[in-house]
Amino acid sequence: MKRLFFTGMLLAATFMISSAQTLSDSHGSTTGQIESDGTVEDSHGSTAGHIKSDGTIEDSHGSTIGHIRSDGSIEDSHGSTIGRVESNGTVDDSHGSTIGHIRSDGAVEDSHGSTIGHASGVKREWIAVAFFFFRFN
Repeated sequence: MKRLFFTGMLLAATFMISSAQTLSDSHGSTTGQIESDGTVEDSHGSTAGHIKSDGTIEDSHGSTIGHIRSDGSIEDSHGSTIGRVESNGTVDDSHGSTIGHIRSDGAVEDSHGSTIGHASGVKREWIAVAFFFFRFN
């Protein structure tokens, strides 16, 4: 269930993107893609889920698995906050502990400052969901 939630959270990245965005790991290998219609695909092209215009995140079966709120909070399907992305790019878990950072150039760093991936052209909240909560890296 948690994996499905994180899949859906990645889907949030698709809603406002006008063209497909590639997610890559620290070696530049593609780990997923976000299509302009809200479809999120894994590295094999399989659909992982979808984001609706109201911000609802659905898994590949159409079940609601969470939301990304305008304040940067990331919630599960029950409305419990599982993480937050601060305006400076810092990513915190549900306990407020820093688990990473999204730089303005799209580089994604872990809590130790090591680059774990890249995703330019996507909102920081969406990148955070993909890399830290869904583990698209």
